[in-house]
Amino acid sequence: MKNSSLSAIIFLLCLSILPVAAQDGEIQLTTSDSVITRSWMVGLGYNFIDDSGDMLDELFSFHTQWNMLPYPSRISFGRYFKSGIGVEAIGTYNQYKVGKIIEGEVNTTKTDYFGMDARLTYDLNKVIGHTAWFDPYIGVGAGYTHAANQSRGTYNGIVGFRTWFSDRFGLDFNSSGKWSMDISKATNHLQHAISLIYQFDTEKELTRQGEKKLALIEAIQKERQRVQDSIDTENRIREEAALAEQLARQREQDLLAQEKAKENLEKQRAQQIEQQIDNLGIVYFDLNSSYLNKTSKTVLERLAKFMHENPTIKLMVSAHTDSRGTSKYNDWLAERRVNRTVEYLIKHGVPLDRLEAESYGEDRLLNECDDDTYCDEEKHRINRRAEFSILNY
Repeated sequence: MKNSSLSAIIFLLCLSILPVAAQDGEIQLTTSDSVITRSWMVGLGYNFIDDSGDMLDELFSFHTQWNMLPYPSRISFGRYFKSGIGVEAIGTYNQYKVGKIIEGEVNTTKTDYFGMDARLTYDLNKVIGHTAWFDPYIGVGAGYTHAANQSRGTYNGIVGFRTWFSDRFGLDFNSSGKWSMDISKATNHLQHAISLIYQFDTEKELTRQGEKKLALIEAIQKERQRVQDSIDTENRIREEAALAEQLARQREQDLLAQEKAKENLEKQRAQQIEQQIDNLGIVYFDLNSSYLNKTSKTVLERLAKFMHENPTIKLMVSAHTDSRGTSKYNDWLAERRVNRTVEYLIKHGVPLDRLEAESYGEDRLLNECDDDTYCDEEKHRINRRAEFSILNY
């Protein structure tokens, strides 16, 4: 494979798509202030086959196990949605070279490799937050492979990431494990790939930082207009300035009074809602368990009913453990507890967009029962809990 030629192409692409910097100190929205949430995508690149028969052993034995071609051997076409889900069709061609390890033996005859695969992927930026140029994903799929004079259907597992030069162009790096549907026909194998990708018919939206910047730009423009209007009308309104200032102060006082009254009402309502939630009861978990017992389910069912009756409320659901066990284990257990709690609320009709979840392991004990203090079971039980706090009324 001509690595130098490929590097040159990538370098020229980078030069052609660098964003133009803002001039004269002006704040401007740039490509980094928005993300593409929906698009079509095509890719052309290379694939590398490891069909040595050992699957995960000696992953980087390039010279003895990897098969590759010196020209593009992979084409893909897909659709990616705002939810983070992507659907993609992929065609690949390769050759098993003489001297490579194929299914545990040294290959003596050059044979063709053909693959047709469909995959379903999920953009991990939906979980970790948008990272601009770095776009990791995981996926599953199925396909048809003809290799070493044998045909087979395969189940596929995919992990990869894309890195973007611009809104249109990027590189896709991924690896797929391909498990034969009929293991009597052929061994499982790995397929790695790198592709130059192009996306089109895109739909974009501002990031949180972009929304803040847009609001700042609008505020600056509004302020500039206000200053200009003030200059243009200063002579005409001089005699009215004192009255206007007095009216403005009075209006500000009225607004402050109204806002204060609104805050007091909101505070009272918040206290009432928090008290109502507290009165529903507490979700406790058994030792080393993330399953909801009958009492906890009753509490959650009452909470779900309360959420239906108050459709504007959003909740933070947090889960905790007692101090027994390692911190790593307790972090894992708390995450399972909060997931089961949220899933149970969703099952009873609470929309996911009204819930946020956090797991804290043993970090937020409610009593003295840490690793250095002996406590009876009742005290430890207090810490094995799920809590609910109001995010939005």
